[in-house]
Amino acid sequence: MTRLLSAPVAPATRILGLGHYRPSNVITNHDLVARGVDTNDEWIRTRVGVVERRYANPDETVVDMAESAGSKAMAAAGLSAADIDMVIVATCTMTTPIPAAAPHVASRLGIEAPGAYDISSGCSGFVYSLNAASSAVLTGQARNVLVIASERFSGWLDFSDRSTCIILGDGAGAAVVGAAPETGIGPIVWGSDGAQFDAVAIDEESRFFRQEGQAVYRWATSEIAPVGIEACHRAGIEPKDLAAFIPHQANLRIIDQIAKKIGADNAVVARDIVTSGNTSAATIPLAFSRMVEAGDISSGDPVLLLGFGSGLSYAGQVVLCP
Repeated sequence: MTRLLSAPVAPATRILGLGHYRPSNVITNHDLVARGVDTNDEWIRTRVGVVERRYANPDETVVDMAESAGSKAMAAAGLSAADIDMVIVATCTMTTPIPAAAPHVASRLGIEAPGAYDISSGCSGFVYSLNAASSAVLTGQARNVLVIASERFSGWLDFSDRSTCIILGDGAGAAVVGAAPETGIGPIVWGSDGAQFDAVAIDEESRFFRQEGQAVYRWATSEIAPVGIEACHRAGIEPKDLAAFIPHQANLRIIDQIAKKIGADNAVVARDIVTSGNTSAATIPLAFSRMVEAGDISSGDPVLLLGFGSGLSYAGQVVLCP
């Protein structure tokens, strides 16, 4: 009987470094009103919590933003391009379905011949990608994996639809995943509600982003908190032990309701949506990186990441802060 060799496995994994990128083009609520959106600053703040968001410049792409965030994550991890052998990009806003962003980003960063692919899972995409990266390292398929989430929603907005255009923005966040002597990335809890697969979508005819806001709101506020609690339990901690809770930045009211239901009473809760808007897959790593940069959380702190959105898919995972 033929026996095949397996790759040498790693004992555990953790996030080694984070990075983020926000475009320089700040769009306030008043700017949207000036563009002709039928709304006002108070209406936006009270309903979704956004004060401003960032839009990419006309010549700035998903790949450009991913490159910047990825470069910063590698620097934070103390690694060079030669140390990375896999690149995963979470995005749903490339202008064409092929080619994927990951090989292009890898080339721009000087990473030679890595495994490279994209994950399109919308707002849960970063957590899905983080789990894929961790699994690759654990099974010996990669040494260090660069995970990037990059989204450019400003090209998909219908400014006559005030329920969607007020929320979304552009940006990117990244993490490097590598081997560790002890667990720094806990078990994932994931799933989907495919019966509502089209509740968040790009309209086939108009090519504009659309969502069934009330349906998504009810789903998120009723179904997602238990996912976060289960992720904590699978990682061996209680929600009260969390140092930070970083959910998808969908809507400030959704964030606050989920945080309350989870019972993360001692955690710093990410509210990056206030100044970055909803950047889909990029919201979690972007907020995570900014919180570390601001000193809101420290190395070794337990952090709950909780993505949810289009699909409708969801994923929760407890990680240690790099």
